[in-house]
Amino acid sequence: MTAKPVQRIHVIGIGAGSPDHVTAQAAAALAEVDVFLVADKGKTKDELVAVRRAICERFIPAGHPYEFVTVPDPQRGPDAERDGTDYAAAVTAWHAARTDAYVRVIEGLPEGAVVGFLVWGDPAFYDSTIRVVDAIAERLPTEVTVMPGISAFQTLAAAHGIVLHRVGEPVHITTGRRLVAQWRAAAEADLTLGTVVVMLDGHLACRELAATDPDTTIHWGAYVGMPQQALRHGRLADVIDDIVALRAELRERHGWIMDVYALTPASA
Repeated sequence: MTAKPVQRIHVIGIGAGSPDHVTAQAAAALAEVDVFLVADKGKTKDELVAVRRAICERFIPAGHPYEFVTVPDPQRGPDAERDGTDYAAAVTAWHAARTDAYVRVIEGLPEGAVVGFLVWGDPAFYDSTIRVVDAIAERLPTEVTVMPGISAFQTLAAAHGIVLHRVGEPVHITTGRRLVAQWRAAAEADLTLGTVVVMLDGHLACRELAATDPDTTIHWGAYVGMPQQALRHGRLADVIDDIVALRAELRERHGWIMDVYALTPASA
């Protein structure tokens, strides 16, 4: 049986938690969507779905009908226990399973339905949605459009009132998994990474740098842009224990946590 075509899929960056982050372009795209597909990651992430619903209620005209369809998110497994090769393979398999799940839902939608994916922050930074949607488009005839959003690290910089880079220096964006190796490789090669923005770090890998690079400045934030936003900054060796304890407390209190931080070396 031939799948019913979906005319458009909108990948919409909605910012880092505040409805005020939604751009005019994103708001216009929201108003065109008939069905929003949302990954169901369990009850601890219900708040993230609630924020997405609140954004839709704020920006979608009352006369435009739409619905949320939650799709069980495939299990990815213990990433922290995998090496680079196993990690990449696990992510590839996870993307494929997500694609299969979304295709099954989309095939059951009315012909011409406009599908929307609401992406926390910006779809271009450490998010799988664009890759998954591209895989969907290889199997179902559709047109994909992407709307940028305000990223977590932009919100972090604004919340702390800082410029991320020194004059003429770069900004390096990486993950907790790669932070320590990249930081030390740059030091050994006498290269300037500039300020390092770290995302997807569930274990605060920067703790390993506190002993060797104690004078590094850290700007850290959790739930940036949301009412429960928490911020800390200072000399890495001085504040890392406080950040570790606070992060654990916040995770216990809310059942989930999203945080991001920036590390600025003590000298150029």
